[in-house]
Amino acid sequence: MTDGLVLIHAFPLDARMWEAQRLGPRTIAPDLPGFGMAPSGGPTMTMAAAAVRCLQAADTAGLDRFVVCGLSMGGYVAFELWRTARSRIVGLVLANTRAAADTPEAAEGRRELAARLRAEGNILPVAPPPLLAADAPVRLQERVRGWIADQSAEAIAAAAEGLAARVDSTPDLPGIDVPALVITGEGDRLIPPEVSSPMADAIPDARLEIVPAAGHLTNVEAPDRFTRLLRDHLASCGVEP
Repeated sequence: MTDGLVLIHAFPLDARMWEAQRLGPRTIAPDLPGFGMAPSGGPTMTMAAAAVRCLQAADTAGLDRFVVCGLSMGGYVAFELWRTARSRIVGLVLANTRAAADTPEAAEGRRELAARLRAEGNILPVAPPPLLAADAPVRLQERVRGWIADQSAEAIAAAAEGLAARVDSTPDLPGIDVPALVITGEGDRLIPPEVSSPMADAIPDARLEIVPAAGHLTNVEAPDRFTRLLRDHLASCGVEP
């Protein structure tokens, strides 16, 4: 039985965001459909399709079971994996994410973004979402903009459609019976700690960690702290990545 670690990236990035967390030979970080080097997942990249992609990557790597670490959109995919492949999951890390589905207004905003992307091309490098803390270094802002610029407008649009259509995972929280770590950033402007904290409270025995001076991409802004938390959690799950 081979255990490992599956890292699931955020929107609208690719697996390069996990450069500092590639811990060993049993750590995998797949690009989700349409992002990075992955082929398109069609006009709507559902969280179910993203979960299938992660399972395929785990199978290719020879992982029977794994800890899932998902950040933001990756967290939504982690919930989908929990529902569809829970026998293979030995631990969860839910970073800068939420369990609830989009409100109707938020879902409509995502669909409007998808329409703009398809009409105008990849507009997000010019006006990116607030993925970093407000005072993040310019070099880090430029790095993240570069990752966004490398994604196709169609891939981002398809993911936006899938995010808008995702289901509410709140009912799943009380049934999570593997070690769970919830990570958030003190300066996260997209999913602030006051959203993450109730989610952690709803998961039996979950641990909540608030990373100081970090925004939405905690693993990128505070890589040493994030990696240390990740290693400690893997040890508590009995997994060597």
